[in-house]
Amino acid sequence: MKIDAGQLGHQELNDQLRMSREQNIIIDNCLGQRYLASGSRGKKVTVTGTPGNALGSYLDGTEIDVYGNVQEATGDTMNGGAIYIHGSAGDATGYAMRGGKILIQGDTGYRAGVHMKEYKDKIPAIVVGGVAGSFLGEYQAGGVIVVLGLHRENQPIAGYFCGTGMHGGKIYLRSDTLPEGMSPQAKADDAGREELEAIKPLLEEFCCKFREDLNEILRGHFFVLTQNTKNPYRQLYIQN
Repeated sequence: MKIDAGQLGHQELNDQLRMSREQNIIIDNCLGQRYLASGSRGKKVTVTGTPGNALGSYLDGTEIDVYGNVQEATGDTMNGGAIYIHGSAGDATGYAMRGGKILIQGDTGYRAGVHMKEYKDKIPAIVVGGVAGSFLGEYQAGGVIVVLGLHRENQPIAGYFCGTGMHGGKIYLRSDTLPEGMSPQAKADDAGREELEAIKPLLEEFCCKFREDLNEILRGHFFVLTQNTKNPYRQLYIQN
């Protein structure tokens, strides 16, 4: 099924998407319509153009390919499935994400992965091919964030306040230097072989999707950020 979104409002477009019984759906000429595929499961959606806020919010198993940039809150409270962005993403990518994966060929804005969480085998993941804005992994409680810095040699891998309030999950930064103003709630270590093996399937998928060189990526230096147990998040709210 193919839908020309050029003259459709977000409600009409989402109604067509939701009511379609076809598994494969192509949306052309997307012009900022919000909430695309919200809560969707069991479909494969291909989008050309620029989706609006909350693309794939509450996604529950559908796979989305976007050939263009996306706006804010992509994958908001996403529960399962995959979002592949052949471009860059706005702020709050993966907000409160609790399952599935978001792979971004380019950059992402502020607060990517804010409030990410995991439960048992549901471990959400975000992979950013370029760089990330400030407050990366803010209040992160679980899941995996990987930022690769590809083709961004003279840019910092992430902005200020990386890992603020972090109390779970992991952030991998492919960089020789840590971001400025990193939060004391996050502890940084050099990523060893075991750590890199853990994210290798994500990197392989990223390289296959966006035609990057896995060996070149793995030749770079990685930091892994985890919760700093000597400076726990609870101290922000408990007075000694």
